[in-house]
Amino acid sequence: MFLGIDAGGTFTDFVCLRVGETVEVEVYKTLSTPAAPEQAILNGIEALGLSGEAERGTLHIIHGSTVATNAALEGENAPTAYVTNYGFGDTLRLGRQTRPALYALEFPTQSTPVPSAYCLETGGRMSAEGKILETLTPEELKDLVVRIKDLAPEAVAINLLFSFLDDSSEVAIEKAITDSGLPVFVSRSSAVLPVYKEYERGIATWLNASLGPVVSGYLSRLRASMNRCSLMIMQSNGETLDAGTAAESAVRLLLSGPAGGLIAMKTLGAQADVSKIISFDMGGTSTDVALLDGEIATTSEGYIGAYPVAVPMVDMHTIGAGGGSIAYVDQGGMLQVGPRSSGADPGPACYGLGGRHATVTDANLVLGRLVPGARLAGNLTLSVAKARNAVGALAQEVALSIEETAAGIISITNEHMARAIREISVNRGYDPTDFVLASFGGAGGLHVCALAEAMRMHQALVPARGGVLSALGMLMASRGRQLTRTLGVAMDGIEISELQAAMKELENRAIEELTEEGEPVGKLVCKRSIDLRYIGQSYTLNVPFQGPTDSIAAFRTLHERRYGYSLSSSVELVNICVDVREVSEPIQLPSETAADKQPAKPIEQNLISEADNIPAFPREALALGQQLVGPCVIAEYSATVYVAKHWLAEIDTLGNLRLSRTQSYQ
Repeated sequence: MFLGIDAGGTFTDFVCLRVGETVEVEVYKTLSTPAAPEQAILNGIEALGLSGEAERGTLHIIHGSTVATNAALEGENAPTAYVTNYGFGDTLRLGRQTRPALYALEFPTQSTPVPSAYCLETGGRMSAEGKILETLTPEELKDLVVRIKDLAPEAVAINLLFSFLDDSSEVAIEKAITDSGLPVFVSRSSAVLPVYKEYERGIATWLNASLGPVVSGYLSRLRASMNRCSLMIMQSNGETLDAGTAAESAVRLLLSGPAGGLIAMKTLGAQADVSKIISFDMGGTSTDVALLDGEIATTSEGYIGAYPVAVPMVDMHTIGAGGGSIAYVDQGGMLQVGPRSSGADPGPACYGLGGRHATVTDANLVLGRLVPGARLAGNLTLSVAKARNAVGALAQEVALSIEETAAGIISITNEHMARAIREISVNRGYDPTDFVLASFGGAGGLHVCALAEAMRMHQALVPARGGVLSALGMLMASRGRQLTRTLGVAMDGIEISELQAAMKELENRAIEELTEEGEPVGKLVCKRSIDLRYIGQSYTLNVPFQGPTDSIAAFRTLHERRYGYSLSSSVELVNICVDVREVSEPIQLPSETAADKQPAKPIEQNLISEADNIPAFPREALALGQQLVGPCVIAEYSATVYVAKHWLAEIDTLGNLRLSRTQSYQ
């Protein structure tokens, strides 16, 4: 029995897969418990009647968590000492000179990740060619251990210059700390991210070290309640790893939950014969948008808060717009929405849990896009009266009616998300009209038509079980490792045999790490890629490795699409990358649509305004091929879809809602 779990900021989602002669799928949502995230998981397992399987060890769990993300964003990292070479103790404090707004006269300074007192300098200096310039002496090692002991941190991050060329000094420091018996979590850059750029490498190593104890503590508490279960953790790149080694790779868990949604969206899109997808996952706290052009793109230029994260992760853009995003009036009298969220506690006003601020969910309820009185996850019942009271308080401030204010909240939220979609499509040389807009997450279906209209798209897709799609994606993910190493050689004079040998060495390391997890390793597939740049550039583009000539051509094409031009200049190979993934059998989900169903009838009339009313349909009752003309509401346990005017909804054989624009754009 398999259980996918996505622990979000507002809800924790579960998808249980029972595999026998037939495949049975059961979904469940419960309110998250931010103070003790593992408690929501235990609550869900009990509610699903899986406690017995958990105790017997017959339950296989794949889990995506926001524990590492929340700790990094909220500054709850473990106290960490940062060890580097003499003269480079301020590297993390100085950061990069790039500015978020080039012409702003004032801009917020970046917070220092490590206090100066915790930045420790030592010997072991390496040159850019990998030659030892300064030997690390036994006396320096002893002194370093004493200084760490005096600081009493919970973790230590080791980042020496050019350690990706020779890690002997970093290994010696790690061994000295371990042999001393100090109770600290240790991360070294040559193991976390052996690539050039000491600042980005240092941030990744600091994040890994400072989040390691947080993740370790969480997984230990979770494991204590289900000791015999198989527990796998989703990584940011869409692959899984064993929970026993997850804390050692904490920096690779920052987009754990959203990655699951993209895995599911790619799989379900292929089954629906849709390969070009712009996805947006709208939950209670945030929205994640991504572009899938046949494959899930990954990046090594992501961010968590203000800090760059150079480890591979799914390429998506995240904004603070969710169902729980709070609306307010700023000092200039303008209506604003987010990024502050009501979260799971107290939640939107309509939940009746004590929330008083108007949120996006409250606005949707006021506009009749949610079913009043419907029972939701966590035994919640939506209260129209409480939603109208919260939105009404804002309406008085902006001198509008309650309905006009609610519509304003939705319009502002939609514009935030439309900007995010432009960021990952138009700004990168893609035409959104060539893609299908796919929405998931608990709130995604409420905004899908409006966003498609904003991008002038004609087709949209809302998959079956869309409200818990990220949890479903956990069950579709494969074990894997994605590793990178810096070479730094010109493509003109590259020796293919040496390059092939370096890639093979990296693949062998990835396979070794998978084997060390203890689980039998099945059939593996290895993908090779390289990071290229024009000589003199600071940043790279990743292309599949197809030999020097074809790879350079692919790089020039990608560079022109991304930046609008290409050059005839020489190209440099900066990093080699390998992705070793276990091949797993695709899950064949049962269709939620029976061919012999009678067309569903409306369950309730919802008011959009005093003059308009629209029907609401239960999604599970929709018949194959049944067409619904907007405006209408399609409700299910985990999510609701609002079909706007000029849109047609039809359910396909896989249970997906296919939305089509019925009127041309002017």
